[in-house]
Amino acid sequence: MKSVFKTIQKWLRGIVIFFFASTILTVVAYKWLPVYVTPLMVIRCVEQVGRGEQIRLRHHWVPLEEMSVYMPVAVIASEDQRFLEHHGFDFDAIDKAIQENKAGKRQRGGSTISQQTAKNVFLWNGHSWVRKGLEVYFTALIELIWGKQRIMEVYLNSIEMGDGIYGAEAVAQFHFGCTAAQLTRPNCALIAATLPNPLRFSSKEPSPYMLKRQTWIMRQMKHIGLFQPSRN
Repeated sequence: MKSVFKTIQKWLRGIVIFFFASTILTVVAYKWLPVYVTPLMVIRCVEQVGRGEQIRLRHHWVPLEEMSVYMPVAVIASEDQRFLEHHGFDFDAIDKAIQENKAGKRQRGGSTISQQTAKNVFLWNGHSWVRKGLEVYFTALIELIWGKQRIMEVYLNSIEMGDGIYGAEAVAQFHFGCTAAQLTRPNCALIAATLPNPLRFSSKEPSPYMLKRQTWIMRQMKHIGLFQPSRN
């Protein structure tokens, strides 16, 4: 019996060591390597095949300095205005979301750009405690290893921005007929306006609600300085 227990302990220890070693090495590698494929991209492709549709996957990685300077500002204004101040978690936003949800108001998330990036790159959609725990773990890792510049770069390249469209370059090409560098301030605000649900809201054919949200984001952008990328 003791030998069985020791064997189980050995296997568990090996699994834990492998998990931490592999995840840390992956995060370190992605500090420099482009992220060409994410779990969400794979999941969406499987869903398309399951519906008998043709696979739609439009994704073009570009460095942050090859994007419009307004793109980071727009998503900070829309998604996470304390992005440069927190260390991955905005506890004030989380608490506010909890209170609003308890009060029966329209549900809102408290996820930061860092948390969304961790989820997009390493995890799957869902609300289980296991997934949320892994999200916390990966968020802490990328904040520690990547830093804000790289988190923003990966976020703007991997975030879903339309049906089969991922990242600023792809949405610029397919919705605005330009490159990510040529996106205007209103373009960036409109893209950011769709991010709560890019499959429901379109930056190509915006509804009146999207245009109203775009105006609000542009007002918020006035209070946020340009996000200057730095290469250390």
